[in-house]
Amino acid sequence: MAYWLFKSEPGAWSWDDQVRVGSSGTEWDGVRNYQARNHMRAMARGELGFFYHSVDAKEIVGIVQVVAEAHPDSTDATGKWECVEVAAVEPLARPVSLATVKATPELERMALVTNMRLSVQPVTEEEWHRVLVLSRA
Repeated sequence: MAYWLFKSEPGAWSWDDQVRVGSSGTEWDGVRNYQARNHMRAMARGELGFFYHSVDAKEIVGIVQVVAEAHPDSTDATGKWECVEVAAVEPLARPVSLATVKATPELERMALVTNMRLSVQPVTEEEWHRVLVLSRA
């Protein structure tokens, strides 16, 4: 199983918004970056991802699950962009801040640190488990 991280500005789409949608999930739409789109193309139904609040909060706040694989993004009139659908699984016991991620040696190669602007990014299994440990600390 692969793991992922989805970044969103809380003012545009927050963890609370994601939770309100329910288990049916919603499109992770509006992504206009080829690398992020390609990551979504690689996702399989059932895979998990972290939900990250960007901009002001800068923290991982919850876990989402891919409930529909890549398909045309309904917000794209050109037809060249795709998205997946994700549903909230659970909030983290405690949010994990970007500062904490950067201060954790085991996470120094995490895409959140090395490629911060990418809105959809892979997370290794080791990084996934380490963030979960940090969320329980």
